[in-house]
Amino acid sequence: MCPCADCTQDHQGDTTSAQETRSLPDADDDMPAKIECSKGVRGTFHRRGVHLRLPIYFDDTTQNYLAERAQAKGVDMTPVVNRLLKKDIELIETAR
Repeated sequence: MCPCADCTQDHQGDTTSAQETRSLPDADDDMPAKIECSKGVRGTFHRRGVHLRLPIYFDDTTQNYLAERAQAKGVDMTPVVNRLLKKDIELIETAR
């Protein structure tokens, strides 16, 4: 018998693990059980020379501080963050 408490299958001689054969609860999404990728083309969405912006996530305290500073100046957070980072980089480079 399977070592899983809730599985009643006999996996003797089976190369798949009990974890793999156990059925998962039905998720409430539209993903098919198997996805056909045999006709996929590598690099279809790649665009040479495109510069991507990195998503950066701040902890709550930092984000609140930056948002308050930006609001006090009447600007978006982006220039505030860029100015602070540039000053930090300058200090690091000066200390070298």
